[in-house]
Amino acid sequence: MSARNTAAHTPAPPRRPARALLLQAAARLFYTQGVAATGIDTITTEAGVAKKSLYNNFASKAELVAAYLEARHAEWLGLYSRRLEDARSPRERVLAVFDAYTDHANAAYVNGFRGCGLLNAAAELPAGAPGRLAVRKHKEEVEELLARHVAEVLPAGDGRAAGLARHLAFLLEGAMARAGLEGNDACLKECRTIAARLLADV
Repeated sequence: MSARNTAAHTPAPPRRPARALLLQAAARLFYTQGVAATGIDTITTEAGVAKKSLYNNFASKAELVAAYLEARHAEWLGLYSRRLEDARSPRERVLAVFDAYTDHANAAYVNGFRGCGLLNAAAELPAGAPGRLAVRKHKEEVEELLARHVAEVLPAGDGRAAGLARHLAFLLEGAMARAGLEGNDACLKECRTIAARLLADV
């Protein structure tokens, strides 16, 4: 069989499921353009699927937004888990949270880094919206992770873990907001340095 015939009979790679294509497209567009400014037609065109496919997978745009927020949360947890694998001490485990935020800032974004995608989305949603509650839960989970690792740094019985973790969480979120405005990870790296100094003093 000739090379030409072999190429002609090579099967095409399987097409990704519509749900995955829609989520990937929504993630790019929500982060770049914002949730409110991104319509269903824009998402389906970007994903290369019919509008019917969207409603076969998501009951509404709100449900798609919820799936996007869940995916962002899972993405960050994956970055954190990889950083945690390399941490060799309690202090390094605390700083792994900061490193995961920096990794998120350095991900490949179509039009550059614009800050925390979760907070950006929450800022567009009305008070009490399920999406805002999901983002709040994510941020509380980050603070809980910090508290768990800070407790390992402190002497047994020391009751400062929750307070110090809250301090670090506020420091981290403030740095993330500034980093988003500046479009790079410089504030996050400086934030990590400040956190390391704080931990060295406890």
